[in-house]
Amino acid sequence: MHNHPTLKFSIITVTYNAEAVLEDTIQSVISQTYHHVEYIIIDGASKDRTLSIIERYKEHISCLVSEPDKGLYDAMNKGISHATGDYLCFLNAGDSFHEDHTLQQMVHSITGSELPDVLYGETALVDKERHFLRMRRLSAPEVLTWKSFQQGMLVCHQAFFAKASLIEPYDLRYRFSADFDWCIKIMKKARKLHHTHLTLIDYLEEGMTTQNRKASLKERFRIMTKQYGWVSTITHHAWFVLRAMLKK
Repeated sequence: MHNHPTLKFSIITVTYNAEAVLEDTIQSVISQTYHHVEYIIIDGASKDRTLSIIERYKEHISCLVSEPDKGLYDAMNKGISHATGDYLCFLNAGDSFHEDHTLQQMVHSITGSELPDVLYGETALVDKERHFLRMRRLSAPEVLTWKSFQQGMLVCHQAFFAKASLIEPYDLRYRFSADFDWCIKIMKKARKLHHTHLTLIDYLEEGMTTQNRKASLKERFRIMTKQYGWVSTITHHAWFVLRAMLKK
């Protein structure tokens, strides 16, 4: 007999003018064989066909908010405020669960009576036709702690399911890397982090603009100095620089 038959997942999708990619995401959520799921969509008042796509699936959506927001992480905070599940997952428009029974397999991977604080796994990168490209460059470590992210974001944000009791809002001072900061804060509070040993997410590889990439890396550096201290951060970055030079 399984210990956690009625674990509930809150799946949150944030959208803005996402008509080209949203349907795949919705279908991957509603075709999950595991049914204790609430699906929350936070839309930033889209001007394209996003809302009419959502409308077609409305009987499967527990909560829809459509109004202007102050960006991605503000919208994600709204999602948090509507969530009532045991675990939260942020599935961006364009991303999807790896298989129809991904959530079922995740629940089955949990052993023991105590629920882990974080469930995590691997991420596959796919193109717009949902064809597999490759696995994410950084792979999920066997043992994950809050210190692990000194090596970079080893677990993709979408493949990081946090227990609702540990969740706090995203820090809106960060425009690009608030998810990095958020995961570290949650891991600092977590006692038990559980590696599901599953590929959880198909991540749509669209690529960030170079400008945003730079801003994102600067933010990440700020977050690392705040969470890990200067000395440790500089030491880890020195290794990144050295490694990049050795590769040339």
